[in-house]
Amino acid sequence: MRLLLIVNASASSVTARARVVIQKSLAADHDVSVAETSRPGHATRLAQGAAAKGTDAVVVLGGDGTFNEAANGLAGTETALGVLPGGSTNVFARTIGMTNDPIEATGELLAALGSGPGGIDRVGLGNANGRRFLFHVGVGFDAAVVSMVEKRAALKRYLGHAFFAYCALRTWGFGYDRHHPHFSVKLRRVDGEEVVVDDGYFAIIMNSNPYTFVGERPFNLAPGTDLHSPLTAVVLRSIGALTVVGMGAAALRTPADGRPPHGRRSLVVPGVVDAVVTARDQVPYQMDGEPLGDSSTLHFSWEPDSLRLVRPGTPSPPSG
Repeated sequence: MRLLLIVNASASSVTARARVVIQKSLAADHDVSVAETSRPGHATRLAQGAAAKGTDAVVVLGGDGTFNEAANGLAGTETALGVLPGGSTNVFARTIGMTNDPIEATGELLAALGSGPGGIDRVGLGNANGRRFLFHVGVGFDAAVVSMVEKRAALKRYLGHAFFAYCALRTWGFGYDRHHPHFSVKLRRVDGEEVVVDDGYFAIIMNSNPYTFVGERPFNLAPGTDLHSPLTAVVLRSIGALTVVGMGAAALRTPADGRPPHGRRSLVVPGVVDAVVTARDQVPYQMDGEPLGDSSTLHFSWEPDSLRLVRPGTPSPPSG
């Protein structure tokens, strides 16, 4: 097969040694070209170019943001996306069952490309204002937290989850209005039902579950949501301490096949095919862990079967 290996050398866990080992492993059985990203959006352009040349698969060594860029370049094409975890949390790679080590994950990817377990699975993506996302978009509070984290990338690299927790507490205490709603949300489900929330403080539109990982533990906000199902919207109508802590504790306790955690001031709506978030003024948002600034309106839609994905094990059958 013809493969393009895209490397984000600045990702948290990417090392020169890992890159060399991975490149040699892929090249043992495949025709491999290598490209390194140099700026935001570069992986999208590289993936688009590979698809235009008829490359069989684009393999990305990097973090969730680089995976997102490559997916945007490959959506709607016949070129498959393969991911190797090189970031700090690696939500997407772990969600699809990859080992959280890039060299070990290379063996899983090679097996899926060959005659071993796994294969190439056609999966759905979410779309927010014209840009696709792999696992979620956060609107409001968590986007403000992610923005603070990304402004101090060096601390993120060395302190990991502890730094994220610090930024979350600081944002909750000083950096986000906890007293006035920030946006309204209008959701349309696959069955035609409409759900409207007028007093949103924080929302997550999820294309897969979990929302993230805390160490080895998945943060299961939307059990049952996967890459073959419509989106799930999680909307918090308060970010008071009891609401946030209660939701977080429930998400850590909830198994992947359990019921979504609910609270008195939180709402979990599965089966969403499109949604509109309308801000009171401007609201921050992040996509697949990358801050994208502020917006007054966000339009979401579900795009089924829009990406060919290399995944280990046996691909999940379409739901429903």
